[in-house]
Amino acid sequence: MTDTAEQDEKRSTYERRLAALRVARRVLWRPGFEATIRERLDWLMRTAPQVHDLDERVDMYGGGRIVAALEERVADLLGTGAAAFFPTGTMAQQVALRCWAARTGSPTVALHPLSHPEVHERNALSQVSGLRPVRVTNEPRLPTAAEIRDFDEPFGALMLELPLRDAGYLLPTWEELTEVVEAARARDAVVHFDGARLWESTVHFGRPLDEIAGLADTVYVSLYKSLGGFGGAALAGPDSLIEEARTWRHRYGGTIFQQFPTALAALAGLETELPRLPDYVRHARVVAAALREGFAAAGLPWARVHPEVPHTHEFRVWLPFAPDVLAEAAVRQAEETSVGLFARSWDRGGPDLSFTEVTVGAAGLEWTADDVRAAVADFVARLPAL
Repeated sequence: MTDTAEQDEKRSTYERRLAALRVARRVLWRPGFEATIRERLDWLMRTAPQVHDLDERVDMYGGGRIVAALEERVADLLGTGAAAFFPTGTMAQQVALRCWAARTGSPTVALHPLSHPEVHERNALSQVSGLRPVRVTNEPRLPTAAEIRDFDEPFGALMLELPLRDAGYLLPTWEELTEVVEAARARDAVVHFDGARLWESTVHFGRPLDEIAGLADTVYVSLYKSLGGFGGAALAGPDSLIEEARTWRHRYGGTIFQQFPTALAALAGLETELPRLPDYVRHARVVAAALREGFAAAGLPWARVHPEVPHTHEFRVWLPFAPDVLAEAAVRQAEETSVGLFARSWDRGGPDLSFTEVTVGAAGLEWTADDVRAAVADFVARLPAL
């Protein structure tokens, strides 16, 4: 198959998947980014009056009450001195780390090779902000305190992605996290949390958000990845650093003319989705266990749910087939039964080995363990024999 033909086939599968999932009677997650413009605007109009006075004037370049209200809400939730709204997490983290570099005198940032800046940002830390990333471990998990203590060169900041998405949405234990933070501080380094999905970490850690965020010197959080907003991010930390970050935000082009739609959607997400995230995490564990049981009952010789007990409401499933085989089976199941068990793409993890990500949201709460096991049996029946 030519590259063009393969791309056309993938595009066709993607479009079929979206069409089937849109009308499916049962899915584990209905992400807002797959809705129509009308549906998203309808959601905002239903929820916005609950979170802010819509008779206020719109903002201009972040002025006005709406952006300040969002920043205050985030700072209050995370227990920090202040917070600043940013259009993207990429910008927020670059600004935070370059501010710390100026204060520590070191442009070196210790991080994991699977962290977002290393995998998804085209070397932005070094190419845009003059920072020097160094990798503290190659293991598919967060670094340990010993690895931080024994790292063979100095660094000014340690960045920890919580959870580490590209390792399977992994979190350390609370004890491991506190030991890593202490090890960094013993080396006179500051600690920055890439907390794009920190909102859903409270169940795993057994701690409130402000206690988790309180371990770090600064924290970035996404305002859409778990909250269902339109976009945006927030950087939270000490007043003096956040004030400096606002200056750099302007320099980076992050002071958008009007920000009220994104800010309003973020406030709505904090009001409606944040309180439900612990339920999603707990039910993700039910779904994950039922998936393991279903694959075992179906007799697949190798199938993995990783981690076995999810740390958040998202996790990975690994199966011994090529991505196109699994994608076609998932699409056919959704088209023919109106049940979308696997709603996301499949990626190659090795020869005839693929993985997908599973997210359990509000729609997933309707699934029982029996529903999951039945859907697994139907899905496996659509796969070729091994």
